[in-house]
Amino acid sequence: MIFYSSFANADDVSLVVALLDTNPFFWASAASSGQASSLTFPQFLEHVLAFFNSILLLHQMNQLVVIGTGTNSCEFIYDSSAMNSEYKKSKDSKASQEILTPSTILVQQLEDFIRRDQALSTNNNAAKNIHSLLSGSLSMALCYIQRILRGGPSHPQPRILCLQGSPDGPQQYVAVMNAIFSAQRSMVPIDSCIVGSQHSAFLQQASHITGGIYLKPQQPEGLFQFLAMVFATDLHTRRFLQLPRPTGVDFRASCFCHKKTIDMGYVCSVCLSIFCEHSKKCSTCESTFNQKPPSGQKRKD
Repeated sequence: MIFYSSFANADDVSLVVALLDTNPFFWASAASSGQASSLTFPQFLEHVLAFFNSILLLHQMNQLVVIGTGTNSCEFIYDSSAMNSEYKKSKDSKASQEILTPSTILVQQLEDFIRRDQALSTNNNAAKNIHSLLSGSLSMALCYIQRILRGGPSHPQPRILCLQGSPDGPQQYVAVMNAIFSAQRSMVPIDSCIVGSQHSAFLQQASHITGGIYLKPQQPEGLFQFLAMVFATDLHTRRFLQLPRPTGVDFRASCFCHKKTIDMGYVCSVCLSIFCEHSKKCSTCESTFNQKPPSGQKRKD
């Protein structure tokens, strides 16, 4: 315990909470696209597992937590601090004295999670849940980090890494922004690595607001090199490196009425809810609007 306390609060000790996108709709479309630059899920997982192993090898006190982000649920997949106590093989088996490797544990837990997440899909809502539950996985990551931060003065430096491929879900705008501001208040950077074809406005804002790194690799086949050179660095080392910065951030918001991204809209002066169309009453706080929309001015979408 004394040995752990002497290293746990060091500048180069990290707690990395990785959010792994397992959206079957995105990975199925990526596999069927036929583009040479597109990664399949097994290829993506191969790069990510190598990166996770490098995180644990950089420092003996580094901690890694992996959260699976599905279309219907989110779940803790792997926790390096609980590996020895929770992921041992049964003593009744022939290989009872062996301990599973981190990669084997993660793959097994990930397969079980994907199976459970797909079981939650039905014919009625399968077409609706095409977006990953980013807001749920961010909330779970922040709750875990808060538990670590409140556990004592000696703790590693936490950060969140979003490995995202699927596009943003506009209906999650409010929940995602609340999570972003919570991370900013807790001084937890949110790093973002986009492996899909589209940029993520949510994660661009998350990395910009929290001081994290946003990166969309131009060559996905070299994903491990990008992860190892950019996202493996601890928060203390980043002060001395010239890390990539996004050229622009998409600050557009999603309206509360139709859940679509807009450039211009109407904002409630009481609760700051955003609407794409003018209405006489706020659907959030039920405030009454007396002012009429300006005539002759068209709203942009």
